[in-house]
Amino acid sequence: MPANAVVIGVDSSTQSTKAAFTDAATGRLLAVGRAPHRVTGEGGARESDPAIWWSALRDAVAEGLNALRAAGADASAVTGIAVAGQQHGLVVLDGAGVPLRPALLWNDTRSAPQAAALTEALGGAGAWTARTGSVPVASMTASKWQWLREHDPAAAKAAAAVRLPHDFLTERLCGVAATDPGDASGTCWYSTATGAYDPELLDLIGLDPSLLPAVAPAGGTRVGSLTAAAAAELGLPAGIAVAAGTGDNMAAAVGLGLGGAGLLDHPVLSLGTSGTVFAATRSRPASPALAGFAAADGTYLPLACTLNCTLAVDKVAALLGLEREAARPGGELVLLPYLDGERTPDLPGASGLLTGLRHATTGQQILGAAYEGAVVTVLRALDEVTRACGEDPAAPGAADRPLRLVGGGAQGRYWVETVRRLSGRPLIVPESTELVALGAAALAASAASGDDAVAVATEWGTGSGRALDAVERDTETWERVSSVLDRASGPLLS
Repeated sequence: MPANAVVIGVDSSTQSTKAAFTDAATGRLLAVGRAPHRVTGEGGARESDPAIWWSALRDAVAEGLNALRAAGADASAVTGIAVAGQQHGLVVLDGAGVPLRPALLWNDTRSAPQAAALTEALGGAGAWTARTGSVPVASMTASKWQWLREHDPAAAKAAAAVRLPHDFLTERLCGVAATDPGDASGTCWYSTATGAYDPELLDLIGLDPSLLPAVAPAGGTRVGSLTAAAAAELGLPAGIAVAAGTGDNMAAAVGLGLGGAGLLDHPVLSLGTSGTVFAATRSRPASPALAGFAAADGTYLPLACTLNCTLAVDKVAALLGLEREAARPGGELVLLPYLDGERTPDLPGASGLLTGLRHATTGQQILGAAYEGAVVTVLRALDEVTRACGEDPAAPGAADRPLRLVGGGAQGRYWVETVRRLSGRPLIVPESTELVALGAAALAASAASGDDAVAVATEWGTGSGRALDAVERDTETWERVSSVLDRASGPLLS
């Protein structure tokens, strides 16, 4: 790797693109460029034009280059780039690589009926987890493809290529149709048992395997070089290394320096648009309650995801006319902020629920109850991840294991305090706030140098941060919210 080399990690999320210009030797963040996305749709629909992702990547890189120049460097120092993208989204392209329609995003819940039908068609949840590690839900790409076949058959029939969001951008960068095992494992047509696309599952959903990108080996694999056309658009040197990239959750794990070695000392809770919990392990998970993903480094990343996290709580704050930090504990209230349905538990048709309202209830308590509902939901999902990694979450000492808290919510005082109060666990809040982009940067550095991406990120130290001691767990609130959640599988919310 040349001295003073710079790599770019791209975080293409639901709401925006970030381009992190990173010192390849130290992991120091030199510059960050940002550009927004546009999400459309009402009810259960959530769509974006993939062309917006490319223009946002271009704008974010341009902004980052301007900041890089102000810091005394320039584009000639850049040696590699990798994209980490929002998982599960369905992109269909024509023969020229042009999107045939807006992409269906991970939080588009319209394909819930197709997910249920697919689960039954293969013989139930166990049959799916045995092959893919996951059960189809509305979030998964296979369910979305099935929905497209039924509701937009012209687009499905005309498709010359099917891509995930990060695959689409990687192909625009280097002209190579490639994905990685991590993001591919979120499709429900890739088998974590065999490490390849599953022909029987592709046949079940009527998807021609020739439409799919090749699956690159795990790690920061170099799949190509930046084309002259892409280099001209981005203002970067042609020929620099382009990594296979991965999904956003897998990239965050790389950015934290996580590699599977049994149950991790620090499982991760990410507070973003969605709330996710995951841990890296060398044991292949197969729990119907989880997404049994592959990790970017060749291990596994059992993960549970809740649809309603920071955006849902912010919506409640806006409805109440309050700042997000103006919350107080909910008291007798329970508020399940299922404003977009829910994924874990699998309740795609659910709406929000408020119970326990009194004359004395304040708006601050209602907002606090929204935090509590979101946090209890995601912490219960963490218990499932812990079980998938081979440990009983109620076992002595299990709650002593620190929990890494990441995502935008980890920068919010009330989010952090609510997680502390309801988990009763010590927390580590990494200083690095752009962990997905930094994980992608580590993959880019790996593609440029051949070094192991997780080892690169570990050397950078991007997963370190401030430690917070455990506080006494608020079991009263936990049990009150849990009792309502336990009824959520019945007619109350479904």
